[in-house]
Amino acid sequence: MKKFEEKTLSSEKIFTGRVISLQVDEVELPDGKTSKREIVKHPGAVAIIALTEDNKIIMVEQYRKALERSLIEIPAGKLEKGEEPVLSAERELEEETGYECEKMEHIISFYTSPGFADELVHLYVAHNLKKKENAAPLDEDEFVELIELTLEDAENYLLEGKIQDAKTAYAVQYLLLKKAMNS
Repeated sequence: MKKFEEKTLSSEKIFTGRVISLQVDEVELPDGKTSKREIVKHPGAVAIIALTEDNKIIMVEQYRKALERSLIEIPAGKLEKGEEPVLSAERELEEETGYECEKMEHIISFYTSPGFADELVHLYVAHNLKKKENAAPLDEDEFVELIELTLEDAENYLLEGKIQDAKTAYAVQYLLLKKAMNS
């Protein structure tokens, strides 16, 4: 057994939805005792740092039902079954912002909540944006408003608690670190 590994003794699917599924696993702990683990399965997602020609960060404001309020976030979305993350990033950028890019650069992939979910987010930077004519529409249940922020504004939003989404906070911190390293 690997260090700290929990051996699955049984697994019960509780719910399967359009975006997630939920299962409860009974596991054997490293000390031989057993426990239950509630696990959310997610297909993964992409998030995009989209910078305009004048170096503004394109964000979207959208309502998040789980929180019962709107959030300001970088463009993002879930992977479709069998879809390569870079293609998903290009699709989501177009759908949510109306932009396309010359190059999509992968920055990092990270788990959002590994204590109970397997969601892996792939973070990209979109280079050389261009407004696309006849851009793909948003999903029919999606409503967003575009917001363009300077890095300084985004940093202030983060410090003031106006940005509370983890992927967006990560993106802003990445840009701040990159700026500091280039100074």
